Amino acid sequence: MARVTPIPTSALVLGVAGLIPFIGFAALSLSGSDGGLGNVGLAPRTILSTYGAVIASFLGGIRWGAAASGDAEGRDYIIAILPSLVAWAALAFPTPWDLRVLGLLVLGWGFIDLDLVRRCLVPTWLGRLRLTLSVVAGCALLIAA
Repeated sequence: MARVTPIPTSALVLGVAGLIPFIGFAALSLSGSDGGLGNVGLAPRTILSTYGAVIASFLGGIRWGAAASGDAEGRDYIIAILPSLVAWAALAFPTPWDLRVLGLLVLGWGFIDLDLVRRCLVPTWLGRLRLTLSVVAGCALLIAA
């Protein structure tokens, strides 16, 4: 039986902190309030979609880094660029499809990256953390859509 290692505190704290924009801007988008952002020409929904796209690109970087540091296959590098490309395209999609695509991407990528744990390219704790963060972030995007 595999030993379950704890999630490092810094990874947990920073991961949870990364959910704050997803939850906050999703809530603002649903409330109909712009939280004063309109005064500077911003909208919560636009910030949410942009943040979602940036985070989706970051998720691909996890696979790239794992591939570069381990005994990975060439296909891992191809798979690693997919979140960035899909997220970039999603920013051009009309409402509500932009957030729907980003939500499904972020949510689904948490499950796709479990393959990295199975192949021992990343620690088990990272798979658990990534899946939890992806579920919360993906659901926030989908609910705001």
